[in-house]
Amino acid sequence: MQRPPPEDFSLKETRPHLGGGKISGDKLTSTYDLVEQMQYLYVRVVKAKELPGKDLTGSCDPYVEVKLGNYKGTTRHFEKKSNPEWNQVFAFSKDRIQASFLEVTVKDKDVVKDDLIGRVIFDLNEVPKRVPPDSPLAPQWYRLEDRKSDKVRGELMLAVWFGTQADEAFPEAWHSDAATVSGSDALANIRSKVYLSPKLWYLRVNVIEAQDLIPGDKGRYPEVYVKAIMGNQALRTRVSQSRTINPMWNEDLMFVAAEPFEEPLILSVEDRVAPNKDEVLGRCAIPLQFLDRRFDHRPVNSRWYNLEKHIMVDGEKKETKFASRIHMRICLEGGYHVLDESTHYSSDLRPTAKQLWKPNIGVLELGILNATGLMPMKTKDGRGTTDAYCVAKYGQKWIRTRTIIDSFTPRWNEQYTWEVFDPCTVVTVGVFDNCHLHGAEKNGGAKDSRIGKVRIRLSTLETDRVYTHSYPLLVLHPNGVKKMGEIHLAVRFTCSSLLNMMYMYSLPLLPKMHYIHPLTVSQLDNLRHQATQIVSMRLTRAEPPLRKEVVEYMLDVGSHMWSMRRSKANFFRIMGVLSGLIAVGKWFEQICNWKNPITTVLIHLLFIILVLYPELILPTIFLYLFLIGVWYYRWRPRHPPHMDTRLSHADSAHPDELDEEFDTFPTSRPSDIVRMRYDRLRSIAGRIQTVVGDLATQGERVQSLLSWRDPRATALFVLFCLIAAVILYVTPFQVVALLIGIYVLRHPRFRYRLPSPPLNFFRRLPARTDCML
Repeated sequence: MQRPPPEDFSLKETRPHLGGGKISGDKLTSTYDLVEQMQYLYVRVVKAKELPGKDLTGSCDPYVEVKLGNYKGTTRHFEKKSNPEWNQVFAFSKDRIQASFLEVTVKDKDVVKDDLIGRVIFDLNEVPKRVPPDSPLAPQWYRLEDRKSDKVRGELMLAVWFGTQADEAFPEAWHSDAATVSGSDALANIRSKVYLSPKLWYLRVNVIEAQDLIPGDKGRYPEVYVKAIMGNQALRTRVSQSRTINPMWNEDLMFVAAEPFEEPLILSVEDRVAPNKDEVLGRCAIPLQFLDRRFDHRPVNSRWYNLEKHIMVDGEKKETKFASRIHMRICLEGGYHVLDESTHYSSDLRPTAKQLWKPNIGVLELGILNATGLMPMKTKDGRGTTDAYCVAKYGQKWIRTRTIIDSFTPRWNEQYTWEVFDPCTVVTVGVFDNCHLHGAEKNGGAKDSRIGKVRIRLSTLETDRVYTHSYPLLVLHPNGVKKMGEIHLAVRFTCSSLLNMMYMYSLPLLPKMHYIHPLTVSQLDNLRHQATQIVSMRLTRAEPPLRKEVVEYMLDVGSHMWSMRRSKANFFRIMGVLSGLIAVGKWFEQICNWKNPITTVLIHLLFIILVLYPELILPTIFLYLFLIGVWYYRWRPRHPPHMDTRLSHADSAHPDELDEEFDTFPTSRPSDIVRMRYDRLRSIAGRIQTVVGDLATQGERVQSLLSWRDPRATALFVLFCLIAAVILYVTPFQVVALLIGIYVLRHPRFRYRLPSPPLNFFRRLPARTDCML
């Protein structure tokens, strides 16, 4: 039995105060019912009018300062404008409010000292409270006052209210807990955002043939191939076997394309004139937006494309068109699902074409509450600090929470929703440290550091139940596994139709095109790499960007690389699966050896009953499985699965194995270390080679039973088969089964320690090992 994981690395069930606890019927009044309510004071500064001039020219450069205790937020300023419009929202966390008055001041920006134009003061006890779905509070005009509370010229349009994070103004508001961050770029980098992955297609290029090529050297047989380039993807066909000016290939090239289609497909027909020298015989560029789209296995029409060639005339590049052309069948495949995630952790399995989608079966709701015990990720002003944010991915929708500045116990309390089309999918939540608080150009190329991630498989969740757990954030470092903190999540999977969801379990996991026209393993690996690169590039170009290191960590890029630790873990997983069969084998050996005579006698009786009444065998097996399932229901898992350091062998990995896992590809380690690792890999491969050879030997011995490779052994086996056939023809099957069973279960005093004659005969059969060099 496995020991329980260390307490620090375990999953903890929690009971947070979700939704503020306000119940109305069977629903919470807030739509944010999976997070704890956070109260904010909102100030919307809309505009001002008739502001007086303060400088010598009689004009003013106004801006607004919103001050609450020690917290102060400012709007942008306008030059020489007496009727400015800002329409900015400020949010002050109620937990940190220590003042009893809110001061909103209009100032004139000056070189030496900013002048006061006027101010408005609010008593917080008189500020109204707003709870969605109430309509937004209408802003009002307020007359400005000076420091002596006398009315002055100018008015300011404001709206002030208390609300929660469910307020529509929350995502775009300036937050008091981010008061140290300045600049529009930096503020954009800390706000919450929803992203959508680009729509990905597989592009199939079936290169059939070319006609009337004109090679440069007409005195030799051309060695022609086709090279296709799309973006940073490049593939080529094999050299045509028909070495003529009309070569044939009939070969498929597969690419990944993303909407909107920005780059054309460029094909070039090339002739290998020397080992490292190729001559371009013609090119063509094909825009993707005009290509046929295929939704099933029926082939699209093929087309002939004219080839163009550039030649140099008087030092200038000129284009010549001639009769050479290429025959191809090109289409965008809508019936496949473009794999951009690891197949083990897929969050979406739908085909590309929207018309092939089935209705959704439910809704996934995720509440990202808070994190505790985070480690300092960087140093600022001589002390450790962390600016944490979360990213969650499910399907094509990515979400990013706001960044909580300088906190080891950040509270996000943000809730998000996804449509679910298949229960056998995984939602991934990652936590990162924001290294771009001062804009991308000032951070010196730093990357957002990973703090950890959590995966939750929807099929392991009960429907309509709210799971509130604190998950350990575990990250593998070159010096071992490290707990970086804990993240507190609330998850609910709501099913719209239980019947539809049960029906999903009978359907293929991937769209049917994956089974009708399957792609090879190497094709899928290459296409997945291209898809992750495209998704990463597109999301990096968003505003604010979801950075490449974040996307690659969420998509498990590099998980296919060699790891001694992971290989050990997978080996012990196989042993864990086989342990049940091994335990049954040991139990049967004890029955055969009469360790417990009463049990052995009962097994004899059961065996005789099943032989006499064979129609009871299958019902008995299924009834036994049913009873086991009902018995185990009492101990069914009540918590979602989480990262297991012992299963992953992360807590027992040797430092050198971890160093090898974190090595770059190709390696960047010294030659003596690489030589040592290579020798270690050779020794492991040698053992695997021996096991594979033994399996091959056993299979070849089975084949040699009838091959007459050993004439005496084959003659004995053929004679045995004849005798067995005659006996089985005249003897009822039940009698034969009964005799075999009683022989196998015979008492130990009738057994011998030596191997049985059939086993001895089998081991003497020849195999092809004699023919191996």
